Amino acid sequence: MSPERVLTEIDGRELSLSNLDKVLYPETGFTKSQVLDYYARIADVMLPHIRNRPTTFRRYPDGVEGMSFYEKHAPEHQPDWITTIEVPSKRGGHDPIKYTAVCDRPTMLWAANLAAIEFHVPLWHVAKGKPIPAPPDYMVFDLDPGPGTSIAECCRVAQWLAERLDRESLFAKTSGSKGLQLYTRVQRTTWDQLGERAHEIAKAIERDHPDDVVSTMRKNLRDGKVFIDWSQNSSSKTTVAAYSLRARPEPTVSTPVSWPEVDQCAKTGKPEALRFETKDVLKRIQKYGDLMAPLVATKSRAKSKS
Repeated sequence: MSPERVLTEIDGRELSLSNLDKVLYPETGFTKSQVLDYYARIADVMLPHIRNRPTTFRRYPDGVEGMSFYEKHAPEHQPDWITTIEVPSKRGGHDPIKYTAVCDRPTMLWAANLAAIEFHVPLWHVAKGKPIPAPPDYMVFDLDPGPGTSIAECCRVAQWLAERLDRESLFAKTSGSKGLQLYTRVQRTTWDQLGERAHEIAKAIERDHPDDVVSTMRKNLRDGKVFIDWSQNSSSKTTVAAYSLRARPEPTVSTPVSWPEVDQCAKTGKPEALRFETKDVLKRIQKYGDLMAPLVATKSRAKSKS
């Protein structure tokens, strides 16, 4: 075996890991070995958020400053013990897309070894008796700060959304990049109904705060405003998974945050308060546990105010 490859056993599965010293984050010197170590340590907390969901990987074989590509199709060389999910193509006459489903730690590390730095998943999961794609589990609002704004302004918009939705059932996480994402559980709804409801809420916030919020995708309208991306509420769309690394200059993470943290950031206007790297996230888990655990554990129906 090449000295650049290491055979190891993870939870009973043999993995061949390669190029462990390769630097994937040149600005900080963060290596592939450190990426693998992070995913190994966060797996127990991250897996409930992605298990049984078709996963799209964003791979960076030459590091975050190099070329990247999204990978939906499960690679042909994927080990046969890894779970796959076939999702019908939306284009008539095309074969279903076979996705990888990251259901355990060995699969997560196998993917990370391919320089899959980012994990993206849809708002639905596979379950016995459900069609594919299944009905939605969540409603999501992806808050994207326009020029002249930051995650601090996103936190203020999150507060306005919380006035219309039950704050106790609304969970926030950083995107790991610039923005903030809010999730709430839904039940017994269709994708069309979900998208319409999310759009209505986004438009209502825009009407109430026209100088601060935009709900349309036109980029020329975003200066000094936060874009509420409601269009993510589609069976074919994905959002970055909770606890996924992001391909930024530093190894930042899409990190669940508490409402007191959101309120404080909105008050102080300091975006750096909600910027977390891998080491920060692992410490937060020890201190707080998974702040989004109730989202994946609860079976209660999300409530909203009219």
